[in-house]
This record gives sequence, C-alpha cells and structure tokens, in this order.
Amino acid sequence: MNASQVLDEHTFSGLVQAHRHELRVHCYRMVGSFSDSEDLVQEALLRAWRRRDTFQGRSTARAWLYRIATNACLDFLDHAQRRPLPVDVAGAPAGGSATRSPDRIPWLEPYPDLLLDRAAPSDAGPDAAVIEKETVELAFLIAIQHLPPKQRAVLIVRDVLGWPAADTADALGLSVASVNSALPRARATLRAHLPPHRLEWAPAADPTEAERTLVQRYLALLERADAGAMAELLHEDIRVTMPMPQPCESSTRETLWVGRDAFAAALDEILNPAAPGYLGHWRRQPTRANRQPAVAHYLRRPGETLYRAQVLEVLWVTDDRIAEITSFAPNLFPAFNLPVTC
Repeated sequence: MNASQVLDEHTFSGLVQAHRHELRVHCYRMVGSFSDSEDLVQEALLRAWRRRDTFQGRSTARAWLYRIATNACLDFLDHAQRRPLPVDVAGAPAGGSATRSPDRIPWLEPYPDLLLDRAAPSDAGPDAAVIEKETVELAFLIAIQHLPPKQRAVLIVRDVLGWPAADTADALGLSVASVNSALPRARATLRAHLPPHRLEWAPAADPTEAERTLVQRYLALLERADAGAMAELLHEDIRVTMPMPQPCESSTRETLWVGRDAFAAALDEILNPAAPGYLGHWRRQPTRANRQPAVAHYLRRPGETLYRAQVLEVLWVTDDRIAEITSFAPNLFPAFNLPVTC
C-alpha cells in the first residue's frame, strides 16, 4: 500500500485529532502568539494534506507533522519581520542598582492551561510535565523571541522536542554542521534574555499549596484595595508590565513598573476612589496560563452596571513571592472560558 493510500481522508483525520493540540503548542513556542498559533496549525495541516504523498513511513507521522508545522512557522516569521521593542520603565530598582529592562513583545499572548492539558502527547516520557512547563512559561517565550527564526527552530526542535542533530537538519533544510553551530549560539542568546534567577530554577509540575495561598492573599488585598499591605507578597525588585485602561477612552497604554514601591504606588492610584487615576470598581477571577497562576480582572466604571473584561495577569511566583506580573489585553478571555462581562 503506498503512502497516499495509507493517508486517506479517514486516516489523516485521525492523525489530526491525535496531534493537533500539541502542534498548536509547538507553533505557539515558535511565534509567541496564541491567536497566530491556531492559524499556523490550520496552514500546516493543509500543507500536510496536500503533501500526504511525501509521508513514506520512514519517520513517525508525528515527526512528519512537526516538520511541516515548523516550516510553516518559519515562512510566517520570514514575512512577519517582528522585532522586540524597547520599553520605558516606571520606578527604579531597589537601592538604585541598574536592572535590565525587558523588551516589549507586542505580539506575545498567554496560553490557557485548560488547552495545554490537552496537548501532552500520549507517548510522553516521565519528565514531560517539567519540560512542558519550563518551555511554555512566559520567561521562556519572551526570551526565544529574540532568536532569529532558524536559530529558534533549532533550539526548539533540539532542546524541546529532543530530536537528533541529523533529523533536525533534515527537517529544516540545514546541514548537520549548521545545526550544531546554531544551537550553542541560540542557547547563549536564550540565557542572556532569561531573568538571572530563572536559569537555575526548576519548577514543580503542579502549583504548590503555598502558591495557591499567595494568589488568594493577593486577590483578597486587591479586593480590599489595600496596596500598602501588598508589599509582603512582592519581591523587592518585582517587574510588572500592564496595559492600562484610560479614564475617558476605550484604548489602553502599556506601562512597566520596576520595584515594589513603584508598583504599590501605581496600585493605590488605581484602587483608591479618592485618587485622580481611579477607574471604578474591580472584580477578579483566578485562572492559569502558561503553567503559571493568572488573574482575570473586570472593571465596572462609574455610572455603569456591568463589569467588563479588562486585563489578564500572568504571575511568576518564586521564593513564595510574586516576582513578575505580565498583563495582557482581554481579547483572549473566551479562550480561557471566561465571560467578557459579569
């Protein structure tokens, strides 16, 4: 039976169902955008169907699909020409020491844990949960956006998928020497853009009780509008990136705070009804994204009756403190099974 007979419509549909979710996570790693990842999976599967005669059975169907998806992402990145942008910092690190400002990645989007749960391959090894978490965290996603597309692909295929150099070279149309040369350069760039303490951190596969308690305390203090008491929950050099709603506009602007005092002062301005920057009353709902705790925020502006989706925060917790908060616009609330009004 030849390849086109093996991959008839029924057989191909079975492959799609078996691998679609993990392929989307792979595309997400490559491009950093949840929205684009679905489009790229659709493109990859269309290419696979059109080229189904190229599947000769010498590799697994999964490897064949990953190869096609990776190259679809590379074609997309060649045309997108995306570059990280510098961002201004509000506040200063404690003690006045210099801190590298993270670049702004305008296309970065969070990935719902409820969809990550569907993506684990059935033949995953015993360490798959840790590998999965470390390579979908926002810190990793942000860092690899600084890599040129081919280096990014080499890093992901070699270090995340665990492919041998020869298979990686074949999939990407490179020589083995090129792959072996690109990988250490990619790893060095990755290390340069990860937070220093992230390099040695090996997270648990599941949220700890301490982490859950910390998030509940964070929510409680926000509900009480107690910005002053927030300090005990935050790292001294916390970094917070947030799209801020404007009092008289439907638009937002992105602000970065560095340092516990700067963030506490900004919170007080937002939560205190007597402050000029007060926007209205907030409601919050915990969720999870990128294997990290997350919080969905809803705002009811003065004179309105509905709470409207406003911000999705993704928290990075380490040493029992919140070390980083990365916030996103509310367009992905439906992907998290969250209402847009309440």
